[in-house]
Amino acid sequence: MFMRLAGLPRRIKILLMLLSDLVLLPLALWSSVALRMGTWHPEVTSYIWLFFVLPFVTIPIFIRIGLYRAVIRYLDDKIIYTVFYGVTLSVLLLTAVIVMGRVSALPRSSLIIYWIMAIAYIASSRFLARGLMRSLERIEDRRQPVAIYGAGRAGLQTALALMSGPEFRPVAFFDDNREVQGTNVVGVRVFDPSEAMEVMKAKECRQLLIAMPSASRSRRKEIIQKFEREGVVLKTLPGMGELVDGRVRIEDIREVGVEDLLGRDPVPPFEDLIKSCIRDKVVLVTGAGGSIGSELCRQIILNTPRKLILFEQAEYALYKIEQDISRHRINFEVVPILGDVLNSEHLEKVILKYGVQTVYHAAAYKHVPLVEGNVIAGVMNNVFGTLSASQAAINGKAETFVLISTDKAVRPTNVMGATKRLAELVLQGLAQDKSHSTRFCMVRFGNVLGSSGSVVPLFKDQIRNGGPVTVTHPEVTRYFMTIPEAAQLVLQAGAMGKGGDVFVLDMGESVKIVDLARKMIELSGLEVRNSETGQGDIGIEFTGLRPGEKLYEELLIGDNVSWTSHPRIMTAKEASIEHSQLMAYLRNMRSACSSGDERSVRDALKELVPEYKCPQL
Repeated sequence: MFMRLAGLPRRIKILLMLLSDLVLLPLALWSSVALRMGTWHPEVTSYIWLFFVLPFVTIPIFIRIGLYRAVIRYLDDKIIYTVFYGVTLSVLLLTAVIVMGRVSALPRSSLIIYWIMAIAYIASSRFLARGLMRSLERIEDRRQPVAIYGAGRAGLQTALALMSGPEFRPVAFFDDNREVQGTNVVGVRVFDPSEAMEVMKAKECRQLLIAMPSASRSRRKEIIQKFEREGVVLKTLPGMGELVDGRVRIEDIREVGVEDLLGRDPVPPFEDLIKSCIRDKVVLVTGAGGSIGSELCRQIILNTPRKLILFEQAEYALYKIEQDISRHRINFEVVPILGDVLNSEHLEKVILKYGVQTVYHAAAYKHVPLVEGNVIAGVMNNVFGTLSASQAAINGKAETFVLISTDKAVRPTNVMGATKRLAELVLQGLAQDKSHSTRFCMVRFGNVLGSSGSVVPLFKDQIRNGGPVTVTHPEVTRYFMTIPEAAQLVLQAGAMGKGGDVFVLDMGESVKIVDLARKMIELSGLEVRNSETGQGDIGIEFTGLRPGEKLYEELLIGDNVSWTSHPRIMTAKEASIEHSQLMAYLRNMRSACSSGDERSVRDALKELVPEYKCPQL
């Protein structure tokens, strides 16, 4: 019977609450008179009609103030204020009826008692109905149990959001604050984190949500390390900067990512630096649809440029970033341009047409094995694409040109790294030319988490498909940085350049890729398979280094490096080639590319980038 009641349509449930009020309101009046008279059988015959008039006076008030619009199972304490307001109006109208009806037999003090009794009866009926609905839901609840680490405001909002959804059911809170341990938050018990595994096993819960968006990355790392080998699926909320108006939504919850394991908190951006090349300026981003280019665009729109030009070769990537940006409230023009950076004439016309002042050149081929097997395409896009874009910037009289470079440009062992180092040399050479006013600089950094060239998306797909996770070598290490932090640092470094500067981002400590793979498996609530016993869920296989791949990446060619005013940005003094000499070499290289002579292209790369250790030569 009760289960059928819980499944009734909402209109029927509202009707039932209204009928209960038709009974409770006269009962509250009778109770007040009985208490006032001190008898179970008060004489009410002379004003019995009041008991019938009262509901018809009060229920319209309840309807008007929205008492019947509340969803019973999600009622909160605010319902008391609604009942208080409605009953108070009811008492005032009842008093007017009594005065106009000249009801002298009713004790006036009983109206005060009625006011209290009616609030108690009506509010209690709501909370009783809520308790019944929730009890019935728990009996049939098939949602996945989840524990929440953090019983603060974010944890409370998260629990409420989960309770209203069809997927998860909060069963426990864990919090470091001893004052809240042992208390209940929205009906869920708060436990000491040291008891976490025992509590989760008792409640058959395998998922833990870290609801501490304001915690530092180092603190998150500590919490994650406590649970990563316990077979618990860890999920987290974004940082406070990513939450909108402090409101938690179910879609904000994500799996714990590698960025949570870096243990290094990003330095807040220097506003004067990040705005100097953007605020009230016309900004163009090449490769705007790529992982770095798109994040640059997202960071740029936060700093109100006068106009943002999205320059991209891939149609769908351009469409996607334009749609992404259009979801933000912006008061400036965003112009999507389909084009190839190798078409210098087209890019120059775009720069002149819109009066571009700042160019961020993110267009590049960056997948090491693909570029290794497509040498000419890699050289054309990465080297001559950079030359073409920089000449368009000069002819279009752009003020600043920033190249997005890579740590693979340092003592490269692959074509991709060599082409990026040559792209740096192109800008260093152009910076020596004093016949133009464009300021050139380049920013060099390592891997960014979640980019199209990162191992992280690959590992996620492999884990999702049941493994194995493939790692090239047990000793291979890489530097990692989050995409937003890298983009912010690029914007800040670009403002520091004086001409020909090579900026290097502090990437923190390098990470072993095999350790990264192991942690990603464990954070998914799975166990790494033991190669000897065969026990475990997901195996790790070593496939051998790919062509041109290095065990360790570097950020500097020489030792001539100095810190800037920013704690995460350094500047390096790297060797360069005289501009006219470099242009002569590049003409010969372009001729080799046009004739399809891959061997000559490799030879030219080796000659122009002496640090390049070409495995084929």
